[in-house]
Amino acid sequence: MTGSDPKADHRRYLQIARDALLWKLEGLSEYDARRPLVPTGTNLLGLVKHVAGVEAGYFGETFGRPFGEPMPWLDEGAEPNADIVRGLIDGAAGVRPDNDNLPDLDQASWSSHRDRLESVAREAAGGQGR
Repeated sequence: MTGSDPKADHRRYLQIARDALLWKLEGLSEYDARRPLVPTGTNLLGLVKHVAGVEAGYFGETFGRPFGEPMPWLDEGAEPNADIVRGLIDGAAGVRPDNDNLPDLDQASWSSHRDRLESVAREAAGGQGR
């Protein structure tokens, strides 16, 4: 960024970041774009949704042109990690014996993981967590 034209610098910075994200998606099947590749369940399509939602929310408010569709994940009372939990639930619901998109854990490990998630959810809801 040059600092001589902050608006142009900002637009250029955002475009470079968007182009990099799209480059990561080039040639991927829908399965691969949705496939969680890290322990948190994050996937590339989720990153695109996040970027689009944040930009639509931020620029909509900034320029007085709110996005035309509801984005409940940006509401004031929204749980900030709901999309992560939703991704984990989606991943668990899609588990099949031939599916290799989740870590190879035994039943005790998965039960422990579920217990931790439930504890975090209770804590976030104002209940007793751990």
